[in-house]
Amino acid sequence: MPTKSKPKKRKKTLVIVESPAKAKTIEKYLGRNYRVIASKGHIRDLPKSQMGIDFDNNYKPKYISIRGKGDTIKELKSEAKKAKDVYLASDPDREGEAIAWHVAHVLNLDQKDKNRVTFNEVTKDAVKNSFKNPRTIDMDTVNAQQARRILDRIVGYSLSPILWEKVKKGLSAGRVQSVALKLVIDREKEIKNFKPQEYWTIEAEFKKLKKTFNGQFWGINGKKTDLPDNDSVKKVLAKIDKKKNFQVENVVKRERRRQPAAPFTTSTMQQEANKRLNYRTRRTMSIAQQLYEGISLGKQGTVGLITYMRTDSKRTSPVAQAEASKFLNENYGKEYAAKGARHFKNQEDAQDAHEAIRPTSVYRTPESLKSVLTTEQYRLYKLIWSRFLASEMTPAVYDTVRADITQNGVIFRTTGSKMKFAGFTKVYDNQQEKNVELPELNDGDMVKLAKSDNKQHFTMPPARYTEASLVHSLEENGVGRPSTYAPTIDTIQRRYYVKLDGKSIVPTELGEIVDNLIEKFFPDIVNIDFTAQLENDLDGIEEGKKNWVKVIDDYYHPFKKELDRADADIKKVQIKDEPAGFNCDICGAPMVIKMGRYGKFYACSRFPDCRNTKAIVKKVGVICPKCGKGDVIEKKSKRNRKFYGCSRYPDCDFVSWDKPINRNCPNCGHFLVEKRNKKGPVVLCPNGDYKEETSAEKDTVES
Repeated sequence: MPTKSKPKKRKKTLVIVESPAKAKTIEKYLGRNYRVIASKGHIRDLPKSQMGIDFDNNYKPKYISIRGKGDTIKELKSEAKKAKDVYLASDPDREGEAIAWHVAHVLNLDQKDKNRVTFNEVTKDAVKNSFKNPRTIDMDTVNAQQARRILDRIVGYSLSPILWEKVKKGLSAGRVQSVALKLVIDREKEIKNFKPQEYWTIEAEFKKLKKTFNGQFWGINGKKTDLPDNDSVKKVLAKIDKKKNFQVENVVKRERRRQPAAPFTTSTMQQEANKRLNYRTRRTMSIAQQLYEGISLGKQGTVGLITYMRTDSKRTSPVAQAEASKFLNENYGKEYAAKGARHFKNQEDAQDAHEAIRPTSVYRTPESLKSVLTTEQYRLYKLIWSRFLASEMTPAVYDTVRADITQNGVIFRTTGSKMKFAGFTKVYDNQQEKNVELPELNDGDMVKLAKSDNKQHFTMPPARYTEASLVHSLEENGVGRPSTYAPTIDTIQRRYYVKLDGKSIVPTELGEIVDNLIEKFFPDIVNIDFTAQLENDLDGIEEGKKNWVKVIDDYYHPFKKELDRADADIKKVQIKDEPAGFNCDICGAPMVIKMGRYGKFYACSRFPDCRNTKAIVKKVGVICPKCGKGDVIEKKSKRNRKFYGCSRYPDCDFVSWDKPINRNCPNCGHFLVEKRNKKGPVVLCPNGDYKEETSAEKDTVES
């Protein structure tokens, strides 16, 4: 009998994604006829050793295979040869479109083929539906990314050598990072140049029957009146007759509605995660990436829990809105579900390429997933889930009261607010408004003055940027895009142009030197309006309205003139070493303070002949309260948070987040610490037994 021939092995459809984690998930969704592999990000880029741009040939980029990606490229080519069809499913943004284009080039795929698929969420339905509507690679989007990459290369590879030659090696400059640095330094200048203005307030406590309530001085004879000094306070108090009652006037009772915030964009997610969870921008994006790519949910398999996390759109799909409405009706009641689909207005320059960040299903509640998520994943997912659900809920409703309390023309104003209906705040409250209840007040009522406190204040300088507020400022000024915020802030910290003091971003001496040079010789680079316009031009390329070569050309020629002038005019910057005040314990030469990549340190002045170095230790002038031998010194945690410890560590393990002072608590004997709040430094006992009033609080005067 003739032997049966073996059936031919059926060819599979190859799908190429960016992330290996996502590849496994998507392969499960698509089934056995599909093979899903990852490019692991970009496989081609401009060479690191040279500019890689042909200026005489329309800025043609010279792409090469990225070092270390040889095995990945080999696997991609091998699998593509065996495949029935090839689909490119990299992320749904400019970077993802460019990666798809590079992969297509390496695999010699026809640019006219409809082989590009995108999905906003890694769920079974979203992934399967994306393959029903494949499209060609969007070359406008690719060209927008190419233009950004070429411009960043031109700026970076032109400015960095100048900084190496004129300042020191290892420095860098870039379009967006230079603007971010300038924002931080300009804020620091504002703080240094700020002149506080004195002002006073008078707070009063009134009594109606047995109920007390507070009011603040508002004005005299119907006119709002400022209190610039203590004399003006005395004049007001002289008008008040303590023996007479005050009269209630101009009572206004209203109902106020507070609307929910929009679901998260990239920047608002980074800001809220920084404020609420104390996550830095890079950490937030890393956790969000994990939630997007998929988490193993046991029998359900791996599921993407949130939509794509790089977006500037506040739009959500009608399907997600309908699901949220159903969930709210079932779990909270119909009075909590918004009556119609909500629409939040995007910023003018928003790309609106895909949805806001939201859970892929509101039925996957944070509590139901707590056992399968890490603590970090759970906290961020809960934030995203709550914010989205709240955005589809009814407003919070408050009963408000405002009344004037008057005597002899002196007007105190009191306001009260009481929640009538929780609305969206039942799920997510981004303001956490407190109830301020007043007794029943009506026009003509008489109330008694119980006491009054007059306080001296001084206007405060603007706060230093935090990562959250810097992201907000970059977005507000149209500088950068969702994918650039985290790496930009990370870069200026790694270059030691700025450092973190707690949550505050503080410029370094090195950062100020670099900023001064760039601002003087390359004003357009740090011009916020100029940089924002360039972002708009890149958007125009993506929309097919602008030619990418012309955009680069218009930018490059003025920049080249500045570059030539700077190369000739910038003189070598001498960063002088400060004397340390003591000698090297190895060779006896004077020690100096040098600037390194991670800050200042002590080094021998005979370097490189003597390589002795020491860390700079900042003493706070207090003997360790635990061992009584070592000095308390300022230290930094792995996350750059300041704390205090004993100089004899590890022999003594004393640590404190707050700065100890040379006094003990008069009540329990524990050492006192200095803590900073919005009003300034406060001295208190960590045990809660004692607190010293601030100077502003000591100015209180009883009437």
